[in-house]
Amino acid sequence: MSPRKRPSATSLPPSPQEDESSRIRKYMVTMGIRIACLILMVVVQPFGWYTWVFAAGAVFLPYFAVVIANVGKDAHETVAESPDLSLPAPPPAAPAQDDAPIVIRIAESPRAPRTAADAPAADPRTAPPGEEAS
Repeated sequence: MSPRKRPSATSLPPSPQEDESSRIRKYMVTMGIRIACLILMVVVQPFGWYTWVFAAGAVFLPYFAVVIANVGKDAHETVAESPDLSLPAPPPAAPAQDDAPIVIRIAESPRAPRTAADAPAADPRTAPPGEEAS
């Protein structure tokens, strides 16, 4: 009678202990077959083509044992969960009118004509030739 697998409420991968025990079990089964091949290669008489099959099993099974043991559960594709049971998203909040960005525009205005009262006193050193400062 095999132990029943506990149902999982999530789609989490198996625990590291379960994964390790599964890998060890695969490795030990493959290495047990290798030992059987070694024993059968020596014990079975007369030697024939099957001796070469047992020898190939004894030579190549360690490589396959390591490769098979290193393939973990993460190599399999996971099943996507259905999002139907999730809570509905709240409706997006409408942007308020007051939250509109403030736009500042800077423009140069044309220069107003200068009047005599606004004009600074003429410096005689900067006056054009032929004109005197008053």
